[in-house]
Amino acid sequence: MSFLIKAQLLSVLFTIFIFSQTIEKIEIAGNKSFTSDQYIQWSGVNAGSKLYKGIIDSVKTRLAANLGMLGYFHADFSRTQIEFYPDSQHVSLSINVEENSPTYIKNIYITGLDSSADRNIKSSFDFLENHIYNKFDLEENISNALNHFQNHGYPFAKIIVESVYFLSDTNKNDFFANINLKIDKDRYCKIDSIEIDGNKKTNSNVIERELRIKPGEEYSQKQIDNLPNQLNRLAFFEPVSLPEYYINSKNEGVLKITLKEKETNNFDGIIGYIPAAAQNTSGYFTGLVDISLRNLFGTGRAASIHWQQYARSSQDLELKYLEPWLFGYPFNLNLSFQQRSQDSTYVQRDIQASLEYLATETISASVFISTDAVIPTDNGNQIFTVYNSSSVTTGFNLKIDTRDDPYSPTQGILFLNSYSFSRKNISGPVQYFTPDMATNINLQRLELDLETFYEIFTRQVIAFGIHGRELRGSFLENSDLYRLGGTNSLRGYNESQFLGNRIMWTNLEFRSLLTRRSFAFLFFDTGYYLRNSVPAMNILKSEGFNIGYGIGMDIETGLGVLSVSFALAKGDTFSNGKIHFGIVNQF
Repeated sequence: MSFLIKAQLLSVLFTIFIFSQTIEKIEIAGNKSFTSDQYIQWSGVNAGSKLYKGIIDSVKTRLAANLGMLGYFHADFSRTQIEFYPDSQHVSLSINVEENSPTYIKNIYITGLDSSADRNIKSSFDFLENHIYNKFDLEENISNALNHFQNHGYPFAKIIVESVYFLSDTNKNDFFANINLKIDKDRYCKIDSIEIDGNKKTNSNVIERELRIKPGEEYSQKQIDNLPNQLNRLAFFEPVSLPEYYINSKNEGVLKITLKEKETNNFDGIIGYIPAAAQNTSGYFTGLVDISLRNLFGTGRAASIHWQQYARSSQDLELKYLEPWLFGYPFNLNLSFQQRSQDSTYVQRDIQASLEYLATETISASVFISTDAVIPTDNGNQIFTVYNSSSVTTGFNLKIDTRDDPYSPTQGILFLNSYSFSRKNISGPVQYFTPDMATNINLQRLELDLETFYEIFTRQVIAFGIHGRELRGSFLENSDLYRLGGTNSLRGYNESQFLGNRIMWTNLEFRSLLTRRSFAFLFFDTGYYLRNSVPAMNILKSEGFNIGYGIGMDIETGLGVLSVSFALAKGDTFSNGKIHFGIVNQF
């Protein structure tokens, strides 16, 4: 083997040996304006990294690039070196820094500004003058300026950095930069017309009124970015994409919205038969029927029917109707009728009307009035159940809804706050009246709901809700109380299992999106109820705190979003778990 080949072989072996070593620690010296941790982060290496050929040059390049973005263009790292340990297996990287003086922005010259209309833009750039050059601050100002133009009729605006001149005062060792910016607003744009594609059933005027854009209105990118959320909240369409904007042959600005309609009529039903438990009794049917008709005849009107038979003598019936944008104004009229038959003891009927003012696309407020009647059932046993009563209720509520989708939100909140006052009149049975009993009673209700949604990772969402109900009055009956438990509150328990004049529950879910409106979830629910004592009726105070947990799925189907969950209550075994299911109703 020749001497040359041996020398080359030894060189290769030496290189492999040297660059298989590990950096045990990194030392920073000479830094003043930035921390050692920042320098280590900028260097791109850390303790435990393998030594490689050219590492010093790579570190210097990265440090110079990061410091340059912060205005330190004249920093020096020439004394950066690698120190070998005696065992030859580990090394230390010593970065010696001379930051030197930073570069200050002396002047920012801007062309293309309207001196009156764009005064705020100019002042924001003036603020950077006499400060250390910072690439990120400059880019943020440019981005803010572009956002301003795009939200005030200039969607095609551009800002060009024409030049950056660097100056220095060698006597004082000071460095400066003059920056020249050119702003090209391009043409001023309006939304002259709206083009809607894909609405085969929904009337165009229903969509246009929801957009709240008038023909000839100034172009605003912020407003356009929010349009998909506004249309998604209608729940008439598949998730809506961002609209397009273009200039047509007539030199008009056209906003084009492409939609894909979804099924808005939902039916959910199940029927069961409970056979007779004894010879002298008969069997009976139980079941659930939910019919939701949204967007009737493409007008945005909605109606729903809910019927549920809990047991032989317990039944719920609920009818609802929505008339949106009454007479073309931003007011929704809601009508509802509800009847509950409770265990052959009483029948309760409630009729309610509310008028909701749509203040903005996310905020609304409403006033409502309702009449309620409770009629004891004559069971022939001459046993007291509830009083025969009637009441009139008035109230108001506030709603804030910033969710990006009503079925499967990934961000935003839903806030509901309601207060109502009831004047209740008890008319009988008089034989159960006590001498000091009041027959005209005032009741107050306060209700609060807050749901928040946050996407922690892609397609992974945390949903949390807290809900509270408070009923106050001098005399409370079963028919007045709130009900807790079941699919829509505390899962793992029977529907309306607990009664209370004060209830609160929370729902925490971790959701993994399978599609845009289908997801699997883990949940943990808590619930609290309190029923104050009623000495006149020999009712003792009762309260409790319960938890429920489990898994579930919301699946988008042709009939709507089907929600199914398996829940365990506190202390339950797997065999005692409850299955909750139903079509998600967005009425």
